[in-house]
Amino acid sequence: MIKKNILLFTCIITALSICAQTPSQANRKLSLANFIVSQFYVDSIDENKLTEDAIRGMLEKLDPHSSYMTPEEVREMNEPLEGNFDGIGIQYKMNNDTLYVIQPVVGGPAERVGVQAGDRIIAVNDTVIAGVKMSDRDIMKRLRGPKGTQVHVSILRKGVADPILFNITRDKIPIYSIDAVYMADKNTGYINMSRFGATTYEEFIEAVRKLKKSGMKNLIIDLQSNGGGYMEAAVKIADELLGKDRLIVYMEGNSTPRKESISADGGLFEKGKVIILVNEESASASEILAGAIQDWDRGLVVGRRTFGKGLVQSPFPLPDGSMLRLTVARYYTPAGRSIQRPYDKGVENYRHDFIDRFNKGELMHADSIHFPDSLKYQTLTNHRTVYGGGGIMPDIFVPLDTTLFTDFHRNILASGSLIKYSLNYIDHHREELNKKFKNIDTYITTFEITPQMLNDLVALAEKEGVKKNDEQLEKSKALISQQLKALIARDIFDMSAYYQVINRENKTYNKALEIINDPILYNEKLEKPE
Repeated sequence: MIKKNILLFTCIITALSICAQTPSQANRKLSLANFIVSQFYVDSIDENKLTEDAIRGMLEKLDPHSSYMTPEEVREMNEPLEGNFDGIGIQYKMNNDTLYVIQPVVGGPAERVGVQAGDRIIAVNDTVIAGVKMSDRDIMKRLRGPKGTQVHVSILRKGVADPILFNITRDKIPIYSIDAVYMADKNTGYINMSRFGATTYEEFIEAVRKLKKSGMKNLIIDLQSNGGGYMEAAVKIADELLGKDRLIVYMEGNSTPRKESISADGGLFEKGKVIILVNEESASASEILAGAIQDWDRGLVVGRRTFGKGLVQSPFPLPDGSMLRLTVARYYTPAGRSIQRPYDKGVENYRHDFIDRFNKGELMHADSIHFPDSLKYQTLTNHRTVYGGGGIMPDIFVPLDTTLFTDFHRNILASGSLIKYSLNYIDHHREELNKKFKNIDTYITTFEITPQMLNDLVALAEKEGVKKNDEQLEKSKALISQQLKALIARDIFDMSAYYQVINRENKTYNKALEIINDPILYNEKLEKPE
């Protein structure tokens, strides 16, 4: 039997060696290794998993951003970027094992049949989802489905004795990438962008037009913690801010010839002061936009050094719906800067960069950041010094404020107690709040988080296993109160209201407002130092 297997193996090896059409000795070697393992390994194996693991292992040796994705991972990645999905249209949160409707999407299927903020969904298509510790993914699978199909939803509503049954016809539900649009003051518009997706550019155009109608002369674009997305969206937005024939970004690689993106004429906001807000979690497309604005001296970048992702991935779909996202090029800012930070010390070291920055004091002190002279570049209009090789260094550094953060505060957030309390509070006071606060301005100036509310929050957190610490509570009290006030504003109004509250204590935001309203300081920062 053994001789027979050896003979069979020898014949197969010979045939593969003669007939193989793979382009290299290495590829033939990989195919043979895969065949040998699948045919002769001592135990049964999952060939699909083995192949996927081999692909992942190969890509991990290349760079931190080349990756393999299963069909399900591909869908999960694309959904927030594509700008829509099929479903019933609700913002929700699990609260005490019950799905709590924060807001139905305006004009969506759920709102059209009468679902309201504060409703609790207890069953979907006769399957009970309340009190069973069902995962978010399992819940989404039940609520989502092809456009035109129906889902039966049972809801408990405060003040109504019996459950209400809704038959909801699923439809396309928009996913917005701009979370907040409002006038920060009488001259300054504010746009908060959480990602760069398929609809981001159109959302941006709509936001700018709205703000201009409200008297906007200056613009703050908040890209803090924006991890990127579609490069094209960032390019189009930069085009609206820059004059004609400005290089926005270019990319090139060994097998990818140089490709440039150039601005056209007639941008929507080519005049007026611009400030881009960034932090250590701003990456990729965020860095493209910030880099273009900085390199052309079109505006200022305020905050902390960005993430440093300057590698371009192209998708290569595989027959089963899975995908390779392979790095094919680097992108460069108009001044020629590569923003990609080094990854030669391995993927694990690369992923711990944030911790390393924190430990070195970089997030608190600008003078802890050092660039070699070889990474110095000049901006293209005013010839200011900027740096490449590791993210976008802001023109004005704003340190991370750690004075209010404590372990107690972090534990309250991690336990979900803050969100649970805000949902419970809204649930018991929704009618009263809606009557009292007709707009966000009145809410901001008159609504206060009372000592009793804080005591109730702490008591809830203790039930969730968070040990009370009076000293740390006192230190973090202002921050906790601000976050709670913002969460309640979100549930009464919308996400834009959340940012109008939370930004009042955001030091980066306030520094930007200070600079943009001071013509001398703004222009001074844009000029080349003597």
